[in-house]
Amino acid sequence: MIMQEAREQIVEYGKKMSAAGLSVGTSGNISIYDKETGYMAISPSGLGYFDTTPEDVVVMDLDGNIIDGKRKPSSEHGLHTIFYRNRPEAGAVVHTHSPYCTTLACMGETMKSVHYVIMGTGVEEVPLTPYVTFGTPELAEAVGETLKANPKTRATLLANHGIVVCQANLPKAFGLAVNCEFVAQVQYQCLCAGKMNHISHEEMEKAFERSKTYGQVPDKK
Repeated sequence: MIMQEAREQIVEYGKKMSAAGLSVGTSGNISIYDKETGYMAISPSGLGYFDTTPEDVVVMDLDGNIIDGKRKPSSEHGLHTIFYRNRPEAGAVVHTHSPYCTTLACMGETMKSVHYVIMGTGVEEVPLTPYVTFGTPELAEAVGETLKANPKTRATLLANHGIVVCQANLPKAFGLAVNCEFVAQVQYQCLCAGKMNHISHEEMEKAFERSKTYGQVPDKK
């Protein structure tokens, strides 16, 4: 089976995404990109994450051609390919309808630097892509424009829709989606309380630098 390990990981993290409350029902989608082959493994359309098997995961190229798989791919596959085309460092993309990120997106808000874990996005303020009908090439194009206008961001909110993030691999992309939901919750609660303090640009620059050695750093060989 082509990209077997990636397909198994997508099934694993789909369940984690549901368990973490980042998706409701069959919403959201996950992909992994193999830079050597140019193929992308992506979750199928309309299947619950606890019902999905590795065989259900679809393998495509970035032009939308199905390479392997018996299922229909996620309708948002264009969102994923636009990230891989614009972010060469990306090895995985996670799109969710997580409650607080979606709330900010429905309020027309960008995500602000109210907590330092926003550093994982690569920016001090996560941009908001204007609303475009879900699952369309036009939405992918709109996200592409956002990525070009914000060359450092690894994430964008989607107005009245959700959020999409990328990282080097799926565990990191999932972790970034979790952290974005946390920041969105804190920001929303600050807005409700009527007071919100941003971390300064100088301190965020320190956070970005510190993020390079944050967590478990692989041993140098």
